[in-house]
Amino acid sequence: MKTSALHREKLEGGRGTKMMPPLGINYLCLFLVRLSMVLSTVLLLSRSPHLPHPTKTQSITDLNVPSASALLPVPAVDPCAGRYIYVYDLPKKFNEDIVRDCRNLSLWTNMCPFTTNAGLGPNLNNTEEDQDGVLQDTGWFFTDQWMLEIIFHNRMKQYGCLTSDYSLASAIFIPYYPGLDVTRYLWDPEIARRDKLGMDLIEWLRQRPEWEARGGRDHFLVSGRSTWNLQRGLDQSYAWGSKFLVIPEVQNMTVLTVERRPCGDNEFSIPYPTYFHPSDKSQVAAWQEKVRSSERPWLFSFAGGRRPDQPEMVRNHLIDQCVQSSRCKMHECQTGGVGCNSTSNLMKLFMQSQFCLQPPGDTRARRSIFDSMVAGCVPVFFHNESAYMQYRWHLPRDFENFSVYIWEDEVKTGRVRPEDVLLRYSDEKVREMREAVIKMIPTLIYKDPRYTSEKFIDAFDVAVNGVLQRFKPPLFIDSD
Repeated sequence: MKTSALHREKLEGGRGTKMMPPLGINYLCLFLVRLSMVLSTVLLLSRSPHLPHPTKTQSITDLNVPSASALLPVPAVDPCAGRYIYVYDLPKKFNEDIVRDCRNLSLWTNMCPFTTNAGLGPNLNNTEEDQDGVLQDTGWFFTDQWMLEIIFHNRMKQYGCLTSDYSLASAIFIPYYPGLDVTRYLWDPEIARRDKLGMDLIEWLRQRPEWEARGGRDHFLVSGRSTWNLQRGLDQSYAWGSKFLVIPEVQNMTVLTVERRPCGDNEFSIPYPTYFHPSDKSQVAAWQEKVRSSERPWLFSFAGGRRPDQPEMVRNHLIDQCVQSSRCKMHECQTGGVGCNSTSNLMKLFMQSQFCLQPPGDTRARRSIFDSMVAGCVPVFFHNESAYMQYRWHLPRDFENFSVYIWEDEVKTGRVRPEDVLLRYSDEKVREMREAVIKMIPTLIYKDPRYTSEKFIDAFDVAVNGVLQRFKPPLFIDSD
């Protein structure tokens, strides 16, 4: 016989009402029940073979057990936090007017065409320049090696984390073109003319609150010429270049340049501009596949000219050895000649070569380093200041995996022949080195700054990241 609910209530409490325990006992029971649940859970977790066991440094909260905080809404994260850049709106005389004065950028060449297309120069696609079909259909320009300042400035205009509030900025960019500025007066005996615009810039910056905040230590700019052209130490007409880099205020800044001085602690090298400026990832991938599948009949090659007035230079020895070898292809650039100005001829040479000799020229580094690497050719260096001590943000530290180093003195004294060294590399090792070079292509080139539709990490992005890392507060600097 079943007992009714009403009958149960009467049996327990009398007169149909429930008897409630004292308030203190009710709380005590509730506490004991919950404590029992927690202990049971701990025991279960400690015995389960399928769950991680707490260690001496691991508490129960470290396990994959949902917590109340996990259910709370996650605050929005600013994707530009720590990456904001403020760009000065400089008077036009510091950049645009220099470009307008393009007729005076060279005593021998009309440089105005090279300033077009945001500094990339004339388009080479579907032109007579590429009759052999060496280049692909898009992304190729006749880019002059000194146009980096214009290209970088235009890329900065498309940077995704610009701010108009300098107090939010992690870095401040100065769009002054010091390399193009001094180029106009390199052969001018009047040194005051070479220095004037740089001095005007410093005077202008001194009046700005952005400068006063940190004295320029969070400022950076770009030089499209080697810094050797901007560090004149003597105020004599025969001394070369301007003195821009020796101005105390400039020494507080970070200077990005195509080639730094070994003693330039505030100077950081970034790649020379090449002829290839793709607008999207598909163009990069197509070119990588093209150079990957290219037939390379030549063991090594060299594109460059002799230095008759400097017979001790290693390049003179390399030219002699290349001409005498059946495994080397020579593309000698004569003074006043046009052979080395043909983009398709140069790229064809590099694409048909397994190794490309890169000796010093007028300076330790040269643009040809990057032209050859874009063609998938393994570079051969003869001085550690040509690349290894220069492009630390853009080149991996494991140099032997993508390049060859032969000390230039060994070549000049005849103790070493580059051909003998290169023949020691197996076919498999050469393919591995070439593949390493091909994978580096995106970060060695500058994207067409006129396009923003599709992003990929290029040389500009690597350089900006290097600057931001340099300006990080000490507390947040990575140990490596």
